[in-house]
Amino acid sequence: MASENTPQPTRTEWWRVDTATLHARKQELEVLKRQADAEQCAIFAELNARGIRGCSGHSTLAGLILQDFLVSKEEASARADRALALHPGVSIGGDTVPPLAPLTAEAAAEGAIGGGQIDAIIRTLGRIPSFVPEEAVRAGEAYLVDKARTAAPPEIARAGRRLLNRLDPDGKEPRDEDPKDVRPEMRFIEHRDGTLGLTGTVDLETYARLKSDLDPLAKPHKAVDGVRDSRTQAERYGDAFSDYVRLKTSSRNLPGQAAESTHILVTMSYEDLIKDLGQAHLDLVGPISATDARILACDARVRPGVLGTAGEPLDIGRSKRTVSLAQKYALTIRDGGCAFPGCDMPVPRCTAHHIVFWRHHGETKIDNLVLLCSAHHRLIHKSEWKVRIAQDGLPEFTAPAYLDPAGTPRRNTMHLRT
Repeated sequence: MASENTPQPTRTEWWRVDTATLHARKQELEVLKRQADAEQCAIFAELNARGIRGCSGHSTLAGLILQDFLVSKEEASARADRALALHPGVSIGGDTVPPLAPLTAEAAAEGAIGGGQIDAIIRTLGRIPSFVPEEAVRAGEAYLVDKARTAAPPEIARAGRRLLNRLDPDGKEPRDEDPKDVRPEMRFIEHRDGTLGLTGTVDLETYARLKSDLDPLAKPHKAVDGVRDSRTQAERYGDAFSDYVRLKTSSRNLPGQAAESTHILVTMSYEDLIKDLGQAHLDLVGPISATDARILACDARVRPGVLGTAGEPLDIGRSKRTVSLAQKYALTIRDGGCAFPGCDMPVPRCTAHHIVFWRHHGETKIDNLVLLCSAHHRLIHKSEWKVRIAQDGLPEFTAPAYLDPAGTPRRNTMHLRT
């Protein structure tokens, strides 16, 4: 192995070096590269534990990796999976969750194993049934890590299959029962962490109708500059369902409330509104953050209400202070869809966002409005991305400083009419 005191040649001088030194140096660099990957993996895990949305505005760790490093969707997902498997996580209740593969993390930090070997190990560990004792799981992981020090991913995968056969020789129990008739049910759920959800069972026809409606809305965004849609399939269907509800509830054929179209009310105190802190109250839901209240107030179907110190209504938003139909047409012509760089979401799936919010005396006029899809609407409100209307009257965006220190303005060219 080359001495530490031996000066390393530049890239153009490697032809001068003997073959033994070349082999030694390439092995040293691989160890260093793997150690750097392991350190970055630990950073990813810490960012995820602090909350990806709060740290970067992205919805998932894979989305952050995809956008920050411009890697493929597959690589972003693999790197995120490694970070989550090798390091402790945080449960919905705030408790620490042990890592899936702690011994693998130690070997990775040494630089003894790399990405493909790690992937083969965590895939096997993820398939071990929950009834297998923890001691047996750790012994199995130790066996795979030891194998990985001298084996490539295919061989590790084969060893993993042998391990699974020993730990769970019977495999999954076959299911031969006939399909059952179902009674459609739906429940609205409030999770302990404050998030809301739905759960239900539907008949075959309803399932088919709903899926056929959501499938077109859940298609991945078009790739821009080689960067593909970072959302998982579940996230794409979640966004599609949100858009579906928004589109369906805007129909004039649906029942309304008090002779008006369906609407909801969001209220907050004047003090919290001015300080941009505290909570608001969403009709039918309950307390929400001030940030979420600002996002909702951009929607023409949400009426903002401001309360005084005694709870008296100081101001109740009316339809005339929201975006008018004529303004929506003008935004359609100007933006053509979501104005965020690289987004191809069409106009019906977008909301008019107030660039300067109304609490800061922002007016509902074209040069203070921009069309955004639900995902990028949240990103603008919850991250350091900025938007403004340029001198030529078109919207342009500025990325956070950690992504673009120069703050170069960006525009969406997906909807340009040429």
